[in-house]
Amino acid sequence: MSGETSPPLARSTLDRAAHRRGDAQWLTEAWLRARVLLLDSTDEGRTLARTEASPPALVLFGAADVPAGSESIAMFLGVEPDGVPVFAVDTPLPVLPGTRAVNLREVGHLLGDREAGIFTTALALVNWHTRHGYSAATGAPTVMDEAGWSRVDRNGGRIWPRTDPAMIVLVHDGVDGPDGRCLLGNNAGWPGTPGGRRYSCLAGYVEPGESAEAAVLREVREEVGIGVERIGYVGSQAWPFPGSLMLGFLATADPTDPVEVDPSEIAYARWFTRREIGAALAGRTVDVGDGAQLILPPPSSIALFLIHRWLDGWVDADR
Repeated sequence: MSGETSPPLARSTLDRAAHRRGDAQWLTEAWLRARVLLLDSTDEGRTLARTEASPPALVLFGAADVPAGSESIAMFLGVEPDGVPVFAVDTPLPVLPGTRAVNLREVGHLLGDREAGIFTTALALVNWHTRHGYSAATGAPTVMDEAGWSRVDRNGGRIWPRTDPAMIVLVHDGVDGPDGRCLLGNNAGWPGTPGGRRYSCLAGYVEPGESAEAAVLREVREEVGIGVERIGYVGSQAWPFPGSLMLGFLATADPTDPVEVDPSEIAYARWFTRREIGAALAGRTVDVGDGAQLILPPPSSIALFLIHRWLDGWVDADR
């Protein structure tokens, strides 16, 4: 079991200090003593990390060590518990001995609370800025303002960062013990993996005018053709690929109801026992047909967190 009490990208130690975002004098002074995270938006939002450390350590620079002029495009992330401000800059990464470029999917679950929060916030902001160079209302170009927390056009029209709410649910049969089952799906849009097939929780965006719970009911019905009950909220985390907020749920369904997938969204869907999920988590082969073995969601995802929550309280001596 994971033992984690919150999703992997829901951790942070930063004080966002939002009241400082419009204080130009404070920001100018703060930049001089700041820690700065560099990200490259042209390369999946990668940053540098010292991966020989355990957990991996992000490389944060002093203001004097980053490209000249970076202060004009720096995004203020917040203030650390020791009082030091933290900024992020979207720029090509330097070559630094003992480091390598990493993305958040790859290392998010390995980072400590401090660095997970810094990386997640920085990537979410960078991705928002790269997609909002123009006003949706007027088509006019926009520029960064408020230390990265808004953009403004030449007429003063302002836009602020937004996240797209999405629900993700682990559907299960409500049965305790090793033979209890959960329903996972393989998204039709996922690339194939030789010898494997990835299964994950069902998910979808919350539509306008819809509650998150209503989205759970609708998406499960649309994707696999069954109804769910006992919808329970578990937790949330940012998923800045490019800008979602994943709202995690558990819900129950009757495994005797026929699974009827929408092939435009789901290629495969099936029920798995706790015994099978436990075996896959332990690195053992679980056959899913056609010579493929079960691949579970990546460790930085809230999907795997939900799967672990479902497994909580069950111990298989074979694991």
